[in-house]
Amino acid sequence: MSEHRRKPPQSQGGGRAAARRAAQQPSGRRAAPSRETVSASPSGSYEEEPPYGGRAAARRAAQRGGRRRGGDDGGAGRGRAEPYKKRLIDYPRQGKYGWRRWVPSWKQTTGLGIAFVGSIMVAGAVGYAVVQVPDPNLASKAENNVYYWDDGTQMVATGGEVNRQIIPIEKIPADMQNAVISAENKTFKDDSGVDPMGIGRALFNMAKGGDTQGGSTITQQYVKNARLGDQSQTLSRKFKELFISIKVGTQMEKPEIMAGYLNTSYYGRGAWGIQAAARTYYGKDASELNASECALLATVLKGPTYYDPAGQPAIDPTATEAANTKRATDRWAWILDEMEKDGHLEPAERAKYTKFPTPDGIKKNTEQSGQIGYLVDLAKAYFVNNNSLGLTADDLSRGGFEIHTTFNKKKVEQLKTAVEKVYDANIDPKKRPDTDTHVQFGGASVEPESGKIVAIYGGQDATKHFTNNADQTGAQVGSTFKPFVLAAAMRDGVRDPVDGTRTPVSPDKSIYNGDNKLKIKNYDGSIWTNEEDKEWLQVNDGDKSYGPIDLRYAMQESANSPFVQLGMDVGIPQVRDAAIDAGLLDSSLSKSNVPSFSIGISDPSAIRMAGAYATFASSGKQRDPYSVTKVLQSGKTVYEHEDKEKRAFDAPVADNVTDVLKTVVEKGTGTNAQLEGREVAGKTGTTDGNKSAWFVGYTPQLSTAIDMYRLDDDATNKNREFLKMFGTGGQDKIHGASFPSEIWHDYMEEALKGKPPVKFPEPQPIGEAVYGGGASPSPTASETPSESPSESPSESPSETPSETPSETPSSPSESCDRPFGCNDGGGNGNNGGNEGNGNGGPGGVSESPSGSSGESAGNGGGIFGGPGAG
Repeated sequence: MSEHRRKPPQSQGGGRAAARRAAQQPSGRRAAPSRETVSASPSGSYEEEPPYGGRAAARRAAQRGGRRRGGDDGGAGRGRAEPYKKRLIDYPRQGKYGWRRWVPSWKQTTGLGIAFVGSIMVAGAVGYAVVQVPDPNLASKAENNVYYWDDGTQMVATGGEVNRQIIPIEKIPADMQNAVISAENKTFKDDSGVDPMGIGRALFNMAKGGDTQGGSTITQQYVKNARLGDQSQTLSRKFKELFISIKVGTQMEKPEIMAGYLNTSYYGRGAWGIQAAARTYYGKDASELNASECALLATVLKGPTYYDPAGQPAIDPTATEAANTKRATDRWAWILDEMEKDGHLEPAERAKYTKFPTPDGIKKNTEQSGQIGYLVDLAKAYFVNNNSLGLTADDLSRGGFEIHTTFNKKKVEQLKTAVEKVYDANIDPKKRPDTDTHVQFGGASVEPESGKIVAIYGGQDATKHFTNNADQTGAQVGSTFKPFVLAAAMRDGVRDPVDGTRTPVSPDKSIYNGDNKLKIKNYDGSIWTNEEDKEWLQVNDGDKSYGPIDLRYAMQESANSPFVQLGMDVGIPQVRDAAIDAGLLDSSLSKSNVPSFSIGISDPSAIRMAGAYATFASSGKQRDPYSVTKVLQSGKTVYEHEDKEKRAFDAPVADNVTDVLKTVVEKGTGTNAQLEGREVAGKTGTTDGNKSAWFVGYTPQLSTAIDMYRLDDDATNKNREFLKMFGTGGQDKIHGASFPSEIWHDYMEEALKGKPPVKFPEPQPIGEAVYGGGASPSPTASETPSESPSESPSESPSETPSETPSETPSSPSESCDRPFGCNDGGGNGNNGGNEGNGNGGPGGVSESPSGSSGESAGNGGGIFGGPGAG
């Protein structure tokens, strides 16, 4: 008997493992012999298969599966395993299982790497071939920015902003070239024009969603400057710049690149290129610049918003003249030192430049004279600070934008006319040089229902007076701040002196002490003192005492002592929150929790004051004031305003504030603002030292703020300060009830002409009777002023009162961010901000607590927040 007859052939899955499995099965369930041992040949004889080569061979056979070649008749059984079908790319890999199936082979890995490198080379070659080297002459042909009135008609095309003249490298001083090399790219003369590390940082930051960083070489900066048509921060743009930079580095000589960079860079003040910058900053040709002036121009290339010594507070409130001058001086000196270190300046030459080369003042284009320049700057600042694309003032200056504003041409002219009428009739610098010089007016008008800024008055002429008086100027608002104290008292309530529980006040039922020189207390009844343990005695204008009076009458007569004590009972933080909720910016408010906070030691802008009062006009619904509706670039909308309304106060709170302010206009300090046939609510304000006067008022359709002050605003005067207005305009004292209310009345009368009168909502009853400042429930409480103080004169301070506390500056150790200095009545946070009601007298406090306990808000912001909020 043959061998295969004696030992039946094993199945395809045979071997020792199969034998063990067979042995483990019950005898009655043994597997039948595999049919795979039967030959499919016609003879029907058995055919011997080669035995497997051990366990490894068995595993391989098992992995290959059980596919066998069947017989020709398709019947008797299966033959040997079929080979794998070949694929161009064996992935996932055949014959592999688990994670090995997904691991590429070394051949696949090598091939993939070669393909990737090849594709990069092809893409690079294509990119290199299609990009063009920039032409600085074409770059100089930038488009205008066109600004539009609210009705869609053109306001101005600011073509004059593109101020550029291309000059050859021979006319660019070597000192200018060396200054930028030392400051920005020390390897410029030897590098290839591309900084791989800089590109890596840019890509990494872009992937994180953070700020992008441009190329750091001068070549890459030149490429970026010349690509005026595309300033987007995108990956595709970065790669385009990379290819262009490579091409520039290989096709252009270094002097050409340097000339292109300096001729296309933006130096601020609308100056593009070194020649325009030299004329703008120093009034000379670029070839006449010395090393010190070159270092300054190289400094502003870092960013004119923050390094132009003139400052750019309209774009960013931190970019004040003082702050920018400090930054510019430090970098200017550093650049000169680096030039010496790099061998570009001899030590003796460097030693000559110790004095900072102060540039000329800013000059406006004549096309932006009158109010146009202020309107353009305001719209520009709003767009820069509110667009979501990261477009900067530099981008905007490149041109090609259509800016649609909220400004109403007719109302702007009406406001200008109202101011000029009062100024021409009353202010005479030649006749009264000591009192009528440096008189400034500012104003803003806002729609309560939308937040649109429909008109502003920024000054006499934007080409001569560069500060926008409608923006934050540092002028304190005085008693126009009192409505926020009342709103906080009705919303948050005053604190119980025992357990601290709060009770909302009623403006008609609540009685507060209106005495002059009232000793101010904390809410718990303890005497308030500053860190020097000095008490605070609050005075009223003209040293007038009113006795116990309700809050409506206190607002009507603008008595100080009731609202100072009310603010303490509510809590200064709550008063501050109410002002912020109404629409004032936190950055414009004094940070001191002192009694005088409640009577306006802060300095918000006229725009923000008009917007905050508009919140009361709209029954507590707040909208931030805005000046731009939409912006287009090359026909594509890049910005569109979105209405964002929030509830600042419940309607009963806001409507009761309005009702109280109606009383001010009907029979109080604001009677000059009455409009025939219309309901008007408003408040007058005058500050300590008579350094500013305000009137802020509104109808349901329009809210307007007018301020007046004296400020030596000469650009060459580094010690600018607010001046007293005693005798200004021939009046003993300037009050909000005088010139500001007259201007408000004349403007509003014209602005609302033809519009139907609208009534304010009827206020709902609110709050409870509260007694403060020593007042108590008594039938003697009335609106009749007391002839003498209700408190004993013995409560006067132990030290001699300061008659002019605002003239005493804060401690020298304190810092001041205000562009005009802190010695303006704001440095001492506890000065008595008094309201003027025509009774005369400088007012003031009976004692001046330490300046360290009070501070001015300074130039905390422009109009719109961040940069440019007020």
